[in-house]
Amino acid sequence: MVEMEILGLTTSIRIASAYSLILMEVEGSRRLPIIIGAYEAQAIALEMEQIKPPRPMTHDLIMQIITELGGQIEYVVVHHLKEGTYYANISIKGPISYHEIDARPSDAIALAVRFSCPIYVDEIVLEEVGVVHEDESTQVDSVKNKSNVAKQSIQNKKSPLELLHEQLQIAIETENYEKAASLRDKMQQLKG
Repeated sequence: MVEMEILGLTTSIRIASAYSLILMEVEGSRRLPIIIGAYEAQAIALEMEQIKPPRPMTHDLIMQIITELGGQIEYVVVHHLKEGTYYANISIKGPISYHEIDARPSDAIALAVRFSCPIYVDEIVLEEVGVVHEDESTQVDSVKNKSNVAKQSIQNKKSPLELLHEQLQIAIETENYEKAASLRDKMQQLKG
């Protein structure tokens, strides 16, 4: 298994209303793009930006349940690619037992961000679909910088405000007005 970090999220040019989650090696130059849905992208982005919605989202609820039951996610791993679909496992250690739970990579990573646990990708998956990035020094500096979310936004040519605006559009389109109001308030805080 190869440890990865989240490099960023960007809109998918191939699929409308989808995002590309870019993972990169902690100690290497390979990147792994994974296409995920708008809801999962929003769940990951909000946690990375440390924006808390007024009510718990699904991933926040799952985290709370695991924690209240005395469990901890130790790591998540993207372990398989079959017919264009990625497969992942969530490794949960409870007070008296250990569980490997099958999950979509987007959900596993949304939980990994909340638990601050490692994200791994199987070497075979990286060999098959990983992309080698040529400018490794820029990549390493970007990841090790604690303000990497803001830098990723610049690299993706999107500011945190633009990302929030995209999330606001999704909330409006899905008629989630409570969330839209919350995002609007966050945008006003960033502007002020």
